[in-house]
Amino acid sequence: MAGHSKWANIKRQKARVDAVKGKVFAKLSREIIVAAKYGGGDPDGNFQLRTAIDKAKAAGVPNDNIDRAIAKGSGKLGSDGNLESIRYEGYGPGGVAVLVEALSDNRNRTAADLRAAFSKNGGNLGETGCVGWMFEQKGVVVVVGNLDEDTLLEAALEGGAESYELTEVDEDTPGAEVFCPPHHLEVLSNYLKVENYRVKDIELRWVPSNTVDVTDIDQAKSLVKMMDTLEDLDDVQSVTANFDMGEEILAAVF
Repeated sequence: MAGHSKWANIKRQKARVDAVKGKVFAKLSREIIVAAKYGGGDPDGNFQLRTAIDKAKAAGVPNDNIDRAIAKGSGKLGSDGNLESIRYEGYGPGGVAVLVEALSDNRNRTAADLRAAFSKNGGNLGETGCVGWMFEQKGVVVVVGNLDEDTLLEAALEGGAESYELTEVDEDTPGAEVFCPPHHLEVLSNYLKVENYRVKDIELRWVPSNTVDVTDIDQAKSLVKMMDTLEDLDDVQSVTANFDMGEEILAAVF
């Protein structure tokens, strides 16, 4: 699993800045809308919705926005009936594999925006399935605190986890990412909470089966610019790629 969490950490740090722009609010509201649309508007009976609401609250989304998004998804306030989840695949500079998850009410518009974002930054939008086989979806529970590794391992295994990775969840904030099959995410997150772990985030994430080491600074800058451009698109919810960068390259880019 080495490599995937570093980019996830960068994205979490970046999200704090992006939230000021309001883009994070819009993306989280869309996530709530879709969760309510497919699983109902009651958070107690809809784990996906409950998780989306928790993320929104952690990001500072106002309660009125959250309630409005739930109402929209439930069909009680206007209609977002055409909003659907779509996965796109492509290549970044150097042949890096990229997965994009979007929520869109217009497939043609979203595909055109993605195609432009890829091509302007040295990549290209590919056909469905061209890189998807390089990724596996995992449930991820992010816990924070100074953790005893042996105790965490025991709790993770008891909770049904497959693996874990110690990491800095935020700058100077130690923690770990605990991985499990997607269908087991609710069980694992509840178990870790019962065991008094501070759960910061719960998500589904595409994890690459292998990573490409990026050692060229110009290529690294192009990749990060492409990822930023893709993530800034209104319809895009998440972007995942299978590249890794050493600390020196990261320092040069950021």
